[in-house]
Amino acid sequence: MISKTQISKRIKRKTNPELVATIELAKKNNHLELGKKLSGPTRLQSKINVEDLNKLKESKVIVAGKVLSQGEITKKIEIAALGFSNKSKEKLKKAGCEIKTIKQELESNKKLDGVRIL
Repeated sequence: MISKTQISKRIKRKTNPELVATIELAKKNNHLELGKKLSGPTRLQSKINVEDLNKLKESKVIVAGKVLSQGEITKKIEIAALGFSNKSKEKLKKAGCEIKTIKQELESNKKLDGVRIL
């Protein structure tokens, strides 16, 4: 488990203002595991393909990293991530998926009810 103080120390090294605001919001809402994943090194953040999202049972997902375009998706899901490749955005929109940033998801669903964090 990571503390709010440790997350605050990690934030000082981040230069992306959108990422910093997202981490602060996660910390404020007591989602420390999400804050830990987002405040860690970028090279350790998740990179998940569209085909992997298609295999999930959950309908709401947060990816603490980037969504890449390999594979196809056949079901509608709500997905929030730090970033999307252009091709993955096209595939997700074509399948009828709802695409958000993590910050938008935290603002609309403060407790992250029914959301799986990857």
